[in-house]
This record gives sequence, structure tokens and C-alpha cells, in this order.
Amino acid sequence: MLNRRDSFKFLAAAMAAGVTGVPAFSQAAESVEKAPAGPDFPTEKDHWTMVIVPDTQSYVKYGRNQGILELMTAWIQENAQKFRIQQVLVAGDLVEQNNANRGSRYNQTSEQQWSAVSDAFKRLDGVLPYVVCTGNHDHGFYSAENRETNLSKYFFPERNPSWNGVLVEMGLNTFGQKTLENAAFEFTTPAGQKMLTISLPFAPTDENLAWAKELVARPKYENHFVTVLTHSFMDGNAQRIVSEGYQLNKEGGNAGEAIWQKLVKPSKNIRLVVCGHRSGADNWPECTSFRKDKNDAGKDVAQILFDTQALGGGWNGNGGDGWIRLLEFSADLKTVKARTLSPLFDIIPGYRHMAWERSERNEFTFTMD
Repeated sequence: MLNRRDSFKFLAAAMAAGVTGVPAFSQAAESVEKAPAGPDFPTEKDHWTMVIVPDTQSYVKYGRNQGILELMTAWIQENAQKFRIQQVLVAGDLVEQNNANRGSRYNQTSEQQWSAVSDAFKRLDGVLPYVVCTGNHDHGFYSAENRETNLSKYFFPERNPSWNGVLVEMGLNTFGQKTLENAAFEFTTPAGQKMLTISLPFAPTDENLAWAKELVARPKYENHFVTVLTHSFMDGNAQRIVSEGYQLNKEGGNAGEAIWQKLVKPSKNIRLVVCGHRSGADNWPECTSFRKDKNDAGKDVAQILFDTQALGGGWNGNGGDGWIRLLEFSADLKTVKARTLSPLFDIIPGYRHMAWERSERNEFTFTMD
């Protein structure tokens, strides 16, 4: 729960990040200045919520921003029952730099960055299952020079009791180890619907995609509603990424369009893809997008980009204004209401009217067949 001591901590972090003055806000904040505040939570029977946490790297690369990330996970913890949150998806780039043996360009070493993001998610251990994926900054020295990552040192299967019975399988990483880089989580909704959420690493290899494709085709999961979480998939124009110049892509790692063609489109039960990676300095159109296409079985596949890390002062700002995306699913999984909330604005007196971003990119409803 968010206690008085935490509140002062987060307010202090907000002030350090420049949140006391309107000019330091993202353009998004100005667009919702007159919007009504919440509450805005599921009221229909058996509706439930999936939360998307965008790239966290800009919250942890500076010590001043880390309290905002803790505020985000504290809000999720505090509102888990009220919003009927069942799963939390974290879109990768957990840190700015993976390798702790290299000097940092920022005031936090990479080891401090990993510790900071790990500490923030401790609030959800034993409370909710969360699903993480690796981004380009979680591999190599600075950005995807190789497939080494410290993910398994900080996020391992035993750390979160809420994964018991939910984490159903892990695939092999490049080094032959089963880790959360490739992992599958099974959920049962309040109405008894079966869901499977799969995380894939940045620039997944053909082997990673083959593992996921075989998994979702098993009779046990063939009728599940499957979500794929992967860091890089599409851009702010809702165009799937065709190629990227990272070393891992040059070594055969797949970009968004290849992930679609090799895994998502041929699989009849993959219905949702969530990604991060693409953002823009104080520019919502560069860091959010949505599209819907048919898979080979003629079923709708929704695709969502949500990466707000450059809002709130750009790449060297406060880390992203604290925005999170809430997806409210109907009982039959055929209607999804997307909403976007900043727990940072929500906690600061005088700015709560900015907490819900109600532009068409950030509050919309879509249907699934």
C-alpha cells in the first residue's frame, strides 16, 4: 500500500524531476488539462484489467527518476483488486545499460540500474504475476552488441510467488539456459476464459519463434487467447518494423514484420501483441500506436505500441511522466477498453485532472471477433 512515507518520497522524486512546473510536462499533459479525473475502473461483472508498463530505462538511468517507477508499481499494487488486475506486462529495456563492468554514461551504473528496476517490482512479488521481456538495452554493453543479459540475475522464476502455477514453461536462451527471456504464463479470467501470455527477447531468433509457435499449437493451448509480449514490433505510425541495425538483427534476430510472418500470422490463437521500443521526445504520436489485422485463421490480432519513456522532458527528462496503459477486457474477451493513466500526476495535488490521458490514441475501445 502507498503509505504517508512513500507519498513524501514520490513527491520529492517528482519535484527533483521538474514536475512542479507546467513547462516541464510532456505535451500530453497540456492536452488533458481540462479532462475530468477518475475514478475509471471496471464496473461490469467479470471484467478485468491487463496493465502495460512501458520501457523503464529512463526511470533507472538517473537516480532522481527512480521514485517515479516505484510510484507506478505502488499504484498497481494498491489498485490490484479495485481494477481487477490479473497480469502486468513490462515492455522491455528495463535498464539503459546491461553490462556492469563498463563505465556508465549516466549517474547510475548498470548494476545500480538493474537493482533499481528489481526493487520497484518487488512491490508486486506475491501480489500479481508480471511478465517481463528484454529490450535492446538489456543485452550487450550498451545496446544489443551481443545476447548477454543480467535479466536472470534479478528476475528469476523463484522470486515472485505469484508465478507459482502461472509460469508454465521457459524456453532456452542463446546460452542453452531456461530463463524468463522466453517464457509462457497461463491465466484464467474471472469468467473462466483461458489465456496464455508469452514473452520473447529483443530480436528473437528463429529458434525463439519456433519454440513459441510449437507451444501455442499444442492441444492444451490451441483454444487459449494468446498474447505475445516482445520489445520491438512496430512504430508510432502502426507500421511493423521491417529491419533494424542492431548487431543482434545482423546476426539473424527478427524484426517486427518477420515476427508477424513467422509466428503471429500463422498461429490461429495469437490475438494480441504488445511492444515498446519506439518513443519520441514529448510526442505522443511517436510512442503510441494501434492496429488490427487478420491472422491466417481469419481472427483479429490487435497490436499495441506503448513506450512513453521520452515524455516529461525528452530523453533526459523525468523518464516518462509515470504513464501506464490499462486494458479492460470484457468477460467474453471480445471488447477491450484502453485507458492511459499517470500515477505521478494522480498523486500531486493540483494536477490530478491530468492523470487520465483522454486523447484518441490513449483512450479507445476495440473489438475482437
